Amino acid sequence: MSTNELRPATRAWPRQQRGITLIGLIFWATLITFVAIVALRVVPTVNEYYTIARTVDKVAREGGGTVPEIRIAFDRYRQIEYGITSLTGRDLDITKENDRIVVSFAYSKEIELFGPVHLLIKYQGRSH
Repeated sequence: MSTNELRPATRAWPRQQRGITLIGLIFWATLITFVAIVALRVVPTVNEYYTIARTVDKVAREGGGTVPEIRIAFDRYRQIEYGITSLTGRDLDITKENDRIVVSFAYSKEIELFGPVHLLIKYQGRSH
């Protein structure tokens, strides 16, 4: 007799299964879809904010010495950069601090997510 024949038959108990259930899959798919929708709607407004911030920095450095010259320079950059739709030169707050021109801006962007649900983002910035 071989040693295999002498051993009692052992029954292998199945280990507890791991994985995701159908309800878990639906939950995660819904969550990921919602986050993707919000990101796809918000990213263009963030891109516009950074474009405005770069333009405001350029205008503060090179735009001129008077308020009307700075507003005209911003509007000129705005015509070139089609990504700026939320502000015009009239919306800029232009001050002088320590013989340096400081251009500030603030605006709100309302983004429709779906149905009656909207997201309100308030942007503000100033030249360096």
